[in-house]
Amino acid sequence: MRYRTRVTAPAAALIGTAAALTVAPSAHAAPTRTGTSAAKTSGTPGPETLGDTVYPALGNDGYRVSAYHLDFSYDATTRLVDATATLKIRATQALSRFSLDSLGLDIRSVRVDGRGATFEQVDEKLRITPARTLPAKCQVTVCVEYSADPRRTLPHTGWVDTLDGFAVACQADSAHTVFPCNDHPSDKADFSFRLTVPSGLRGVATGLLVRTESLSGGRTAYTYRSREPMATELVQITVGDYVIKDRQGPHGLPLRDVVPAARAEALEPALALTPKLVEWLEARLGAYPFETYGLLPCNSDVPEPFGFTGLETQTLTIYRPNYLLQEEKKIGSHMMHELVHSYFGNSVSPATWADLWINEGHADFYGLLYRYERGWPDSLGLTTLEARMKNTYAQGDQWRHDWGPVAAPNAVNLFEGQRYLGGVLVLYALRNLVGEDAFTALERAFLARYRNSSASTQDFIAVASEISGQDLTGFLRDWLYGTKTPRMPGHPDWTVTPVNPSLAAPHSRRGSRSHDNSATL
Repeated sequence: MRYRTRVTAPAAALIGTAAALTVAPSAHAAPTRTGTSAAKTSGTPGPETLGDTVYPALGNDGYRVSAYHLDFSYDATTRLVDATATLKIRATQALSRFSLDSLGLDIRSVRVDGRGATFEQVDEKLRITPARTLPAKCQVTVCVEYSADPRRTLPHTGWVDTLDGFAVACQADSAHTVFPCNDHPSDKADFSFRLTVPSGLRGVATGLLVRTESLSGGRTAYTYRSREPMATELVQITVGDYVIKDRQGPHGLPLRDVVPAARAEALEPALALTPKLVEWLEARLGAYPFETYGLLPCNSDVPEPFGFTGLETQTLTIYRPNYLLQEEKKIGSHMMHELVHSYFGNSVSPATWADLWINEGHADFYGLLYRYERGWPDSLGLTTLEARMKNTYAQGDQWRHDWGPVAAPNAVNLFEGQRYLGGVLVLYALRNLVGEDAFTALERAFLARYRNSSASTQDFIAVASEISGQDLTGFLRDWLYGTKTPRMPGHPDWTVTPVNPSLAAPHSRRGSRSHDNSATL
């Protein structure tokens, strides 16, 4: 029963941790200081970037976040959220000013270690000037009080409006439309949540429920805590008329589905598939890395309430509900794709968004293997991985022309098929070269080495070389960064179709944030 023994603290301790993060508002907060003392002027503003090549505006390099506590109160009449985000940060330099990523949030106040701080909102940054310069390596608590409208129209948003509340879907760069944060997967942190909702509705978040409070005025507060650190883009917070369906997975893993009450019976056949999906994947990648897993069919009657079919928020995959009403052979492959993200993408997050192929390539690789083992034809009518890879290989140069190399995306083509099937093709070539046993070993070694952190393409290449016992740097760099498709190991007869500059690669959705280029759909 290894899963049930993994929680490292009792509920009371977890609640205490969340409470310690929260700094209560003070009527006696010190006023903002405007003097020019040495303490005030010795620091410099933190760089308003973490250097991501795809989204260079994300993040601030002047600090790192160790923990977030998000306290949300939902008003069902106005459909607005009143919120407090409390962050524990550690300065990486002396800071006269720092910023959080923030868009579409109505900020009321900011405090740094209990002292009022001045702030301004510029583009997608909340610039904060503390009353005193923060010394390098100091640890402080930042408390931001704000309100948000989940239905607000923004250039991009992580909010999903539902019939009776909301959910969130923040990948890749939209967590900061839900809460102010250092919005980059390289800065993972601990998370806790307190969600106050009208009685009759339920608030659910990533992780495990550690406390339920009945409050005056017919309201209930739910407190959750994630056992493992998390990237901001993987947060899930949802409010609605839900029932919680608990079941047991392999080795005692608690499975938790969050299901719209009116749809619970109709969705049960799909939800019941999860235990065997977990069992199949554990046999290949090792023990499931989190405290729980489950599905969140979004409570919406809109045919496309968001730009994807399913999205891997940590411990709880959000889905379009109608998708899950189909028979198993239509949904099982993509359910596996999303489950694989618990390993590649969630437990091991991308160091930069250019490393997205690691997430999506692995998710499609195992999702397709699961499909073909069961004899389910894919969208092209093919029934083996070899056949699909031969088809993909032929398009390799066209895809590199249209969407760039596999590991060199930009913000326009980040979610194109090159990161999905293009990534599968790289993994297929690697497995052909090193053999199935070495491939399995290097996959597990990579997951173990970078668990609960972030990893780059170079990190993957280094682990692959080390575990296989051969220098794979040149081989993998050609596959990942080359403008021409390399020869496929084991298939010297495979050919690549010449590039037609006037022919757009299939399924191109240039400029969109759609995630539905997965071959498992």
